[in-house]
Amino acid sequence: MQGNRLYVGNLSYNVTTEQLEELFSTHGTVKQVNVIEGKGFGFVEMSSTKEAESAKAALDGSDFGGRTIRVDEARPPKERPKRRFQR
Repeated sequence: MQGNRLYVGNLSYNVTTEQLEELFSTHGTVKQVNVIEGKGFGFVEMSSTKEAESAKAALDGSDFGGRTIRVDEARPPKERPKRRFQR
């Protein structure tokens, strides 16, 4: 693993930022949490790569809120083409 940002998938749509932060904080310092509302996934940024690896190893495939979550290293966002506005 090269980064400290994790993708967290298969989340319940009711999961809050605070709940996800609490879950990951048992594996190190959480710098940022972003839950994508209505999509069932989010991102967690840990303070170090070592902490991110520890959280991934411990939480990938675990039960959280009645669902088996998927934890993996986050990929960098894809560049999107610029939109042209027409009148």
